[in-house]
Amino acid sequence: MSDSNTILVLGGGVGGLIAARELRKRVPRRHRVVLVDRERDHLFAPSLLWLMVGLRDAHAITRPLDRLRRKGIEVRLGEIEKIDPSRRAVTVSGEELVADHVVVSLGAELAPETVPGLQDAGHNFYTLPGAQALRSSLVALKSGRVVVMTAAPAYKCPAAPYEAALLIDAYLRKRGLRDTMSVEVFAAEPGPMGVAGPEMSGAVKQLLAGTRIPYHPEHQVTSVDAAAQRLVFANGVEATFDLLAYVPPHRAPRVIRESALAGDTGWVTVDRHTLATKFPGVYAIGDVVSIPLTLGKPLPKAGVFAHAEARIVAKNIAAAIEGRPASERFTGYGECFIEIGDGKAGFGGGDFYGEPKPVVTIRPPSRRLHLGKVLFEKSWLYLKL
Repeated sequence: MSDSNTILVLGGGVGGLIAARELRKRVPRRHRVVLVDRERDHLFAPSLLWLMVGLRDAHAITRPLDRLRRKGIEVRLGEIEKIDPSRRAVTVSGEELVADHVVVSLGAELAPETVPGLQDAGHNFYTLPGAQALRSSLVALKSGRVVVMTAAPAYKCPAAPYEAALLIDAYLRKRGLRDTMSVEVFAAEPGPMGVAGPEMSGAVKQLLAGTRIPYHPEHQVTSVDAAAQRLVFANGVEATFDLLAYVPPHRAPRVIRESALAGDTGWVTVDRHTLATKFPGVYAIGDVVSIPLTLGKPLPKAGVFAHAEARIVAKNIAAAIEGRPASERFTGYGECFIEIGDGKAGFGGGDFYGEPKPVVTIRPPSRRLHLGKVLFEKSWLYLKL
């Protein structure tokens, strides 16, 4: 057993936060747990959907990362400029930090600029500024066509764009504007939440149809004319909008793409059960990894998986520090709420490592499930930080 280890956790999102907390609970205080992030605040991203329709504000869904210091976790604010996984060395704002163990939880980089015109034409509601701007635009608009669009077929939080459309629909109905405003979904993917199976995909389609939201799958946007408010798709279809809410293309963060951690997909390749990379002592979790499933698609990028992976990695690092076998394994189980507006939510969950395909069960929308999501949000914001 080493007298003193340093564990670097890169990223203060869901995975990084859980990894740092679990490590701090499991290793003696002589071992350092250092969380590195460029942002001062942790954002509970699932609540951006509520913020964009006026049900939350920024103060309600953010907490200072500095609060982790009270739990014995060091917090280092700065830009992660370089990662040398072979040496477990990380350059943060010009200073090199060397560790015994590294947990990479840097998430996905949002890249709206990769679609010509997209960045200037609408609102990226996967960011706090974008969700706030969308809320302001919704307040100002009294008639017209609202388009919710996914700009690429793979993205984190697979339910979110469909939740966004349903929440916007409920918001407009509450304001008495649904007869003067339409809501439509244009999706690059062939069906909603496809990795979860046809039953889940069909259930989401029914929710959209039940609220008069037209759904246009397999529409890959190629360019956007902000001045004319026009979308151009690869299949030759064009569509106009008065308000555009979009999910941008995703890619691995630059520091990952420029490091030896990047695999053939551009994302980090890991062991699907231990989340270990090919570099000893270096792990990667959450949206920054790509884990292929038997059906040919990757494990969805979602906070629930980052959360579970973080706990597995923390337990195994603690075991390694104490000289015990690292026996914990990530099973691929995941679940999520699906907000539909009007104070209701559905729920889906199951084994995404299931063979030959994921085995997912669905619970229909109810007020009780919505309350469950609210309680989860509160417990996260008040107990995790």
